[in-house]
Amino acid sequence: MQIVADENIPLLDEFFAGFGEIRRLPGRAIDAAAVADAELLLVRSVTRVDRALLDGSSVRFVGTCTIGTDHLDLDYFARAGIGWASAPGCNARGVVDYVLGSLLLLAEQQGVELATRTYGVVGAGEVGGRLVDVLRGLGWRVLVCDPPRQLAEGGDFVSLEQVLAECDVLSLHTPLERAGAQPTHHLFDARRLARLKPGAWLINASRGAVVDNSALRELLEQRGDLQVVLDVWEGEPQVDVALAGLCRLATPHIAGYSLDGKLRGTAQIYSAVCAHLGCTPTVSLDELMPAPWLTELSLEAAADPAWALATVCRAVYDPRRDDADFRRSLRGDTANQRAAFDALRKHYPMRREIDGLSVQLQGDAPQLAQMIKALGATLR
Repeated sequence: MQIVADENIPLLDEFFAGFGEIRRLPGRAIDAAAVADAELLLVRSVTRVDRALLDGSSVRFVGTCTIGTDHLDLDYFARAGIGWASAPGCNARGVVDYVLGSLLLLAEQQGVELATRTYGVVGAGEVGGRLVDVLRGLGWRVLVCDPPRQLAEGGDFVSLEQVLAECDVLSLHTPLERAGAQPTHHLFDARRLARLKPGAWLINASRGAVVDNSALRELLEQRGDLQVVLDVWEGEPQVDVALAGLCRLATPHIAGYSLDGKLRGTAQIYSAVCAHLGCTPTVSLDELMPAPWLTELSLEAAADPAWALATVCRAVYDPRRDDADFRRSLRGDTANQRAAFDALRKHYPMRREIDGLSVQLQGDAPQLAQMIKALGATLR
């Protein structure tokens, strides 16, 4: 079997060498000529996979080692009889860690207590749903907006208008849908952005085009009270440099780039390929996952909860380094900026997840114990 794969997918040999010959390419360089003789195509989010790419090729199965599928033409796959799989939830924990790190930074810079804010989570799928659980576990007030889930399930959801009116913090985790009954392209357009509360924080770690970047830039030029964190951008790998300069935290689409999440995505697609081919999986992620550099922290029961929260989160991941690396990359001409964006993702440093950390609590401290459990760390 001929396999074409994005070179940034980890553990390709370990999981897929047994299926055939693997040809590695940069994701943006995968074109029709490259896949003409391939039977299996493995991608990440930067490769648009549609009829223009696959028509006339031998590809019978496409696997994307990502949560999102907006880069896949699923209607074409159905018509052409091409199987496919994504990796839902693979990097959800990494995105949650990113949001927590962003909140800690904004709280320090603005001098506010995180527990006093009202949080709005827009999109409560694999990522947003897990974030809601963590924030509510910390005892914070959270409003959740997810119209598709509300329509299907009912339950405790609110409208986007209520989120805009009541929430001090908005974190976006919706897929990008350009058509259909619930389009999310420019869900936050100029009109909705203008309705953000005074002093609101906006975090987008979903897809760049969920927010109208031009409208956001114009708004931030007028309203210095707003604090914005962007990990995703319209037109990636090209970035609106002026908008990045107005953001409190800016990063190159790496919110979910934990090592655990990337390896988990590869493993999920491996399982899907095995199912497609009707064979039994023989490779286990548990055998390939490296040990984390930090395995345990010890906290005294008298520790201040706010300090403990910041210590546990930042011991595993602090987004300020990614922000600094990204800002240094926004120099030179457009071509250099685009290349630097992809290079930061390709050579991203090892990063683990909070739920791989054990915390030993010395003494009886119910509030600290609740915080540790809410974050997903293991309480010892």
